[in-house]
Amino acid sequence: MAVSGFEGFEKRLELHFFSDDPSIFQLGLRMIDFESIQQVLEAVQCTVVSAVGNSYFDAYVLSESSLFVYPTKIIIKTCGTTQLLKSIHPMIHFAHLLGLTLCSCRYTRGSFIFPKAQPFPHTSFKDEVAYLEDTIPSNLCYRKGSIMPSKSSSHCWHVFTANDGSHSRSHSHMPYDNDIFTMEICMTELDPILARKFFRRADDGKTGDSAGKEMTELTGINEINPQALICDFAFDPCGYSMNGMDGDWYSTIHVTPEEGFSYASFECVGSINDDIVHVLRKVVQIFRPGTMSISTTWNEVCNNEVWKQMASAVEPLGLKCRSCAMDQFPAAGDVVFQTFTARRKSA
Repeated sequence: MAVSGFEGFEKRLELHFFSDDPSIFQLGLRMIDFESIQQVLEAVQCTVVSAVGNSYFDAYVLSESSLFVYPTKIIIKTCGTTQLLKSIHPMIHFAHLLGLTLCSCRYTRGSFIFPKAQPFPHTSFKDEVAYLEDTIPSNLCYRKGSIMPSKSSSHCWHVFTANDGSHSRSHSHMPYDNDIFTMEICMTELDPILARKFFRRADDGKTGDSAGKEMTELTGINEINPQALICDFAFDPCGYSMNGMDGDWYSTIHVTPEEGFSYASFECVGSINDDIVHVLRKVVQIFRPGTMSISTTWNEVCNNEVWKQMASAVEPLGLKCRSCAMDQFPAAGDVVFQTFTARRKSA
């Protein structure tokens, strides 16, 4: 393991807003101008490198991961030494100018590979929770912070939720039932041969966009969801990011391929009616990780069959489920956290 390197594990923030004016819901947060978006990202210390939109939401590939903007919801996911939580104040400010009020906040992350390199407030989960408690408004009174364990002390899932208990679901852009979940996959110890596909050739003469498109096709990422509109970007000399849009559902992939601290993540919104087995197997085949975790967040109560299906989906590919933890969050649904290692590794 490298003493220091690029931190692949992302921090993820999801903010939901509401308004008493129904006309706001048509565009809502999407009316925030690009200059203001840049101000939010400056606080986090990252920039936009590529963007795409459809009739439901806007997706931005960032210098460090991704940003998704819906009419009443924003998701920011950043890696490296970004200060993600510093986006909350400016986001609340710009939303307020549009007549929108924060009603729900969810912050999640895995265990950093290089925790000592993280700046405040990401120096520890305790510091992050204290910062969140001080930053979010008092109307978000249903709050909980939790570290979900695994059998490996170095691999935990950190979750903080806060909401007002009334608006967070009724004003969601996706007023779906219990069948909807968000799946976050974190993978380390990527197969070195497969990881090499995310390195660019020196002086390849390509833009980040064109090199990204080439990587998407070369690796089979475009086959995970063939219906998705993909916005991709390849970094120089290595690294890759992608946002997918399929109607009002997003997906995203980020890759740090350097050996010694290799990392890849995949996240998507799913339904129990989707072919989750296909998605999982395709993701595992693209990266062949030595260690993997899956965090599944449900709007309401988790569906036991789905996370069992996830475990059985990747077992034929050589990954064995080593631990499974569940937790409930007040008015914020259930979270299931599973960890997997390659069979060649010891438990």
